[in-house]
Amino acid sequence: MRRRLLADHVFDELLSQLMDGTLPAGSSLNIEALARDLDVSPTPVREALARLEATGMVRRVALRGYSVTPAPTAKELTDLMDARLAVEPVTAFYACERGGEEFLAELERAVAELDASPNGPTYQEFRDYWEADERFHALVARAADNTYLQAAFAALGGLVQRFRQFSGTGVTDKQVAVAEHRAILDAMRSGVPERAQELMRLHIEGVRSRSLAERGEPAPPPGV
Repeated sequence: MRRRLLADHVFDELLSQLMDGTLPAGSSLNIEALARDLDVSPTPVREALARLEATGMVRRVALRGYSVTPAPTAKELTDLMDARLAVEPVTAFYACERGGEEFLAELERAVAELDASPNGPTYQEFRDYWEADERFHALVARAADNTYLQAAFAALGGLVQRFRQFSGTGVTDKQVAVAEHRAILDAMRSGVPERAQELMRLHIEGVRSRSLAERGEPAPPPGV
């Protein structure tokens, strides 16, 4: 248990440094130096870096070790959102059909926490918001009750962290994003799967457009 807690602490600390730019894009990551800085052995640092590699935030090159992944391109962001558009509206459809009262209550709590969370520019300020957002989408994926859809969501969800890593501005779209989540929740309560599916699609398209706008990139045409 103690080792697990230590590994989680090191993961959280490295994640915070990545999100805040203390470990900048492209920089090499020396396991021994990180262990000294965090006052731990190299083992939990290796475990944390392996977990972070799955998110795309760091990468490992044979014989060279770990480094911080370069900032993602606009095409990478668009491709990720296109993949989410292929998965998450479908999970919303099935979650609306299959999710029960407990699911709706959990979804409502996630929206309430999203609305109540701070959204400042540092990771410590927007972490609770981020976690509530992740929980909302994970609840929908789980309620869809489809092993393969949930696996696809899990693979994509981890990669979202990499794009938040380089925003540098915290959460700039909280008001509209909370409204979009609340609309999806209302559709789930109404029991109309097609409505839940459409609202999830519109939400992800909105996230894509807003993320591109932050980069100064043009938004794709509606429905694309």
